[in-house]
Amino acid sequence: MSVTRTSSNVKCGSCGVFTENSDYCKNCGALISHKKIQELKAEKIKQEFIEEAKYELENPGVAKRLMQHPFFLYKIIGWILHSVFLVVSAIGAFLGWFIAW
Repeated sequence: MSVTRTSSNVKCGSCGVFTENSDYCKNCGALISHKKIQELKAEKIKQEFIEEAKYELENPGVAKRLMQHPFFLYKIIGWILHSVFLVVSAIGAFLGWFIAW
């Protein structure tokens, strides 16, 4: 069983030269492979998601930072802020459910 490969002739968007069977332009070196461009975009989006997750882990909110503080008074303030946030979120969720109902 033999596999025949078709040649692809792609025009470079930068310089207008046609390049055959290559990911990069033979004249200016620009990336012309659509598949490679999509792979690079997907990798960039994945990397941005990872960076955002790292930032969230390294920089917690004010309430969480206060809850982990060694001084007990700051810990109490942190727990109060955290509790207030939870109560307000629960009230908002209930109102959203009630309006949707």
